[in-house]
Amino acid sequence: MLTVGDKLPAFKLQAAVSLEKGKEFSEITDQSYAGKWQVVFAWPMDFTFVCPTELEAFGKKNAEFKDRDAQILGLSIDTHFVHLAWRNNHPDLKSLPYPMLADTKRELSQALGILHKTDGVDLRATFIVDPQGVIRHVSVNDLSVGRNVDETLRVLDALQTDELCPCNWKKGDATLKAA
Repeated sequence: MLTVGDKLPAFKLQAAVSLEKGKEFSEITDQSYAGKWQVVFAWPMDFTFVCPTELEAFGKKNAEFKDRDAQILGLSIDTHFVHLAWRNNHPDLKSLPYPMLADTKRELSQALGILHKTDGVDLRATFIVDPQGVIRHVSVNDLSVGRNVDETLRVLDALQTDELCPCNWKKGDATLKAA
């Protein structure tokens, strides 16, 4: 699995980006948001149970990520057509404000090292990538446990201070000074 200090792999994927007729899909690459922070989060499969709670939670916090010059990118192995169908059929996903990347060939998932060893689906992985394309944070949950979007936002805040942040640090708290 890629980790802190590694570069985000190059990719070019179709994504579900809208419910508007004729504007449902877009091609997204590793360069689409160059110069911005990126939060790439993966989920196992569409039309499941834990996944929509995570997608919705990221959607609700999208403005807070944007305020920090960060672009959210969702990722699973399902096709962009399945992503669109899921958005159309799940009331909590209709207004998602970020791309849902379709890693149908599993190329990005494999490059990131996040494929479940027996099930072949994405693990619940989250990568925070800095504006230079360097991974600065990685977390991975078991398939049965949803992640904490507030914690992802907290880690992004800490990384953006470029200072030493103690345990449980929150935006606005004092940072540490090296002696």
